[in-house]
Amino acid sequence: MLTWKQEFVSFFLVFSTVLEPNRSIAHTVTKFVLLGFYAHREMQNLLFSLILVVYILTLLGNGAIVCAVKWDKQLHTPMYILLGNFAFLEICYVSSTVPNMLANFLSETKTISFSGCFIQFYFFFSLGTAECFFLSVMSYDRYLAICRPLHYPTIMTGCLCATLISACWVGGFLCYPVPIILMSQLPFCGPNIIDHFVCDQGPLFALICVPAPIIKLICYTLNSMVIFGSFLSILGSYTLVLRAVLRIPSGAGRRKAFSTCGSHLVVVSLFYGTLMVMYVSPTSENPGEMQKIVTLVYSIVTPLLNPLIYSLRNKDMKNALRKVLGGLKIK
Repeated sequence: MLTWKQEFVSFFLVFSTVLEPNRSIAHTVTKFVLLGFYAHREMQNLLFSLILVVYILTLLGNGAIVCAVKWDKQLHTPMYILLGNFAFLEICYVSSTVPNMLANFLSETKTISFSGCFIQFYFFFSLGTAECFFLSVMSYDRYLAICRPLHYPTIMTGCLCATLISACWVGGFLCYPVPIILMSQLPFCGPNIIDHFVCDQGPLFALICVPAPIIKLICYTLNSMVIFGSFLSILGSYTLVLRAVLRIPSGAGRRKAFSTCGSHLVVVSLFYGTLMVMYVSPTSENPGEMQKIVTLVYSIVTPLLNPLIYSLRNKDMKNALRKVLGGLKIK
């Protein structure tokens, strides 16, 4: 019986054959070496321990939000349902890269198979794209809650909320299969060393043996469309929110409205700031170590901070988390 990884690779190969029936797999590289961070053995062990702790805290923090939203009936509203799905997405997002990174810290060879590298590339980008969509939908939800409060229950119904959540997940996973399949069919003749801790777009393009301007253009155009499209929708929503908040006569009302949106804006700033540095400009040449640090911020640090940002600034979420943690202690 085929494993899920083998089935996924088979799907990739069959789909690529449909796209390019006369093309054979031209690469000779069968595995890549992920260098990760340059450091001696003691520092590697320290980094392993640090990232392992961050990973566990990320799983616990986002997992607590998922449980709180599921178990506390007071949180069964679109805002918190979106937040619960976003927290689950963050768990999947960090799990697409961190376990392999931790294994590489302890490995002497630091290798990943050719198919495994592109599978990681696919999930890393798809989950990141889904995160962009979720942040955009969450900003739209805040716009409706603040600018259309009387119509909010009739607009943001359970059906619409479920549709938007499904669109975020499905859209994220449908954006990148074709570019990644096309890229995997290009010749990788060697070297096979990736100066990164994850199979990312830039380092992989650097290892291709032939020029691939069209595929590069497709990838960077798609990146820009996803990042700028979702960012502009967020910017538009919060521009309207700001206009509405400034019209509120009382200072207490304005503070409450800003508090409702503040957590989301902090997350957006952290996530999009680093994404734009990495993926928007095809001509930008980021040094290897800078690429690693920026990737570390949006792929590991941001998912760790999200539960803290959302829970510390929200009374309902803090109360729900106390109930969840209290129930776990009792058990």
